[in-house]
Amino acid sequence: KPIFAARLRSPTKTFFLNLLQMELAAGELSAAAYYRLFPFLSLLRLKRQTMKKNPYTGKIVEYHILQSFPVTCLNRDDVGSPKTALIGGVPRSRVSSQCWKRRVRMDLHSLLDNNNNDAEPQFQLGIRTKHISDLVSEACKKLGATDEQAAVSGDTISQALAKDTLVFISPAECNSFAEYAKEKGFDLQIPAGKEGAKKLKSITQELVKLSKKILDKNFNVLDIALFGRMVAQAPEMEVQAAASFSHAISTHKSVPEIDYFTALDDMRKPEEQGSAHLGPIEYNSATYYRYISLDLGQLADTFGIEEESDEEMKKAVEIFTKALFVAVPTARQHSCSGASPWDYARVYVRKGQRLQVPFETPVRCDNGYLNPSIKALDSYLDKKEKMCGSLFGKIAGFEWGKNEDYSIDDLIHGIQAAI
Repeated sequence: KPIFAARLRSPTKTFFLNLLQMELAAGELSAAAYYRLFPFLSLLRLKRQTMKKNPYTGKIVEYHILQSFPVTCLNRDDVGSPKTALIGGVPRSRVSSQCWKRRVRMDLHSLLDNNNNDAEPQFQLGIRTKHISDLVSEACKKLGATDEQAAVSGDTISQALAKDTLVFISPAECNSFAEYAKEKGFDLQIPAGKEGAKKLKSITQELVKLSKKILDKNFNVLDIALFGRMVAQAPEMEVQAAASFSHAISTHKSVPEIDYFTALDDMRKPEEQGSAHLGPIEYNSATYYRYISLDLGQLADTFGIEEESDEEMKKAVEIFTKALFVAVPTARQHSCSGASPWDYARVYVRKGQRLQVPFETPVRCDNGYLNPSIKALDSYLDKKEKMCGSLFGKIAGFEWGKNEDYSIDDLIHGIQAAI
């Protein structure tokens, strides 16, 4: 109360404080009240989070990765050419952050399938889709809805959350929305006109309330916690991302090349000469620098973790690091296979401002680009660590790739111990 009393005018203050009393007494607010007062309640939630003992606040894990690929086209632009960027006055190969993030997110599925052997899995994964209606419809059918009732319920809930946009939704939320439809007798038909718009808005408010209950209690959806989400029609369902990805760039000058390929007809007649098809494709080869940071404080806030020795946090870091290690974009993998793992990595656990290596000066070839890239990376990070002094906030640092007896599992164990 003292925090907000000075910020609110008298009528609003009285109303708001009365609602807070209701929240304390009943443990929840009505959906309508929550919707109207969301800006104030967001401040309250933020204040509560900062007042909670979060031992991970301010801690980050930073991954500086060098990864070389031969002839590949990992990420294409609108005309099918490998993506590029102009950095330091020279063209570089580029793989967008969105491209590599999706591959990491997809690899979380196989990694969790191998780890979730218990009846109660430690983590769940969400689904990012425009087809919310299909997910909710299937959940409604499992609760006894007819095909028609399920279709109407799914369509209405989909309209309440998004209009032809992607939504990142968790299995728990999907099931909760289906339970809501069941409580309404699967009667969510929206009438035309203003009455329909009013009913749809009311449904949105109810769905927000259900989602917030899931977010505030036992939230265990790893990919949503890592990559965040935004729901345009229900901003209260927003989840801040714990992971940040830069665009991967080549550490050196890199220009796409053109490959002219031919295809022969297996049933070519004797009088037919040459190939049946001729076409060009573009490719490149590069040593990429990848930068990823993981905000442990944000991840702990989303999961509701309050203990520094929490096994959930350690497992999340393990799965995320393994996904970063195995993830490779899938573009043209059948014609330009790129199956190259990490070559070198520097990983920090630290407190302070994030630090990314710009590679503004392109490295020069010296028996390849990898070794000079390693030297440039080490030199930059070591220099900045000295110059930043106490602000660098180093808790632990790890080097992977030079000692063949130091595996990715050893790196993960080191990070887990440091956090």
